[in-house]
Amino acid sequence: MKAIIQRVSSASVVVEGRCVAEISTGLLILLGVTDTDTQKEASWLASKVVNMRIFNDPEGKMNLSLLDVGGDALAVSQFTLYADARKGNRPSYIQAARPEKAKPLYEAFVVELEKLLGKPVPTGVFGADMKVSLVNDGPVTIMLETGD
Repeated sequence: MKAIIQRVSSASVVVEGRCVAEISTGLLILLGVTDTDTQKEASWLASKVVNMRIFNDPEGKMNLSLLDVGGDALAVSQFTLYADARKGNRPSYIQAARPEKAKPLYEAFVVELEKLLGKPVPTGVFGADMKVSLVNDGPVTIMLETGD
């Protein structure tokens, strides 16, 4: 699994002209799934995301986690994180898991986030054409990846 996490002061997802999810202070999480991913990776990555110390403490140092600040999380599936653009100008997505594998693992990741945060985690719509808006706070953007 790959995740791009962005510290935000706000973020939202619009599908077909309708806002389907929005948060205030917290993390926007773009999540990609590959064929070798399992529930183990989903659980590990969810824990890593909520415990990353990327929020400022009173002295302005990034020492606090999403849990510490009581922030929100917004999860959006994004198979294009597994794009391979090393050859040619059209990326290949062969490393991205097919929807029948990716969707249950994406959903498992969201369930794990909800357990860890103790509150609902809004999401985009899996497989939909989404318009994602955010105000990146910092900016702080970090890529996380499971595996060796």
